Amino acid sequence: MAAYLVVEAEITDWEKFSAYARSVPSLVTRFGGEYLVLGGKAEALEGDWGGERLVVHRWPDMETARQFWNSAEYAEIRKLREGAGRFRVMLLEGHNAEALETGNPDQA
Repeated sequence: MAAYLVVEAEITDWEKFSAYARSVPSLVTRFGGEYLVLGGKAEALEGDWGGERLVVHRWPDMETARQFWNSAEYAEIRKLREGAGRFRVMLLEGHNAEALETGNPDQA
């Protein structure tokens, strides 16, 4: 089942962050992920959203996303963004047709 890695980023040092931003896309691709959202214009329709940038990757499954996230290669690249902002990252499991049909989100 597809998985989604969602990043909320408040960048405070764009110059420092740019090295990270140039380095990570090819690694995401190499590990089997793809970008669905990469910053861009956002419009809050409800709730209290700040000015953070959002990034969303799609992965074949949660295990593949975890392999990327925990890899030595990504650990090295992640160092490039240290001190460049504040980041929150969440891994989500994707669409589950049975859960939609039954109305039970815990349906396997």
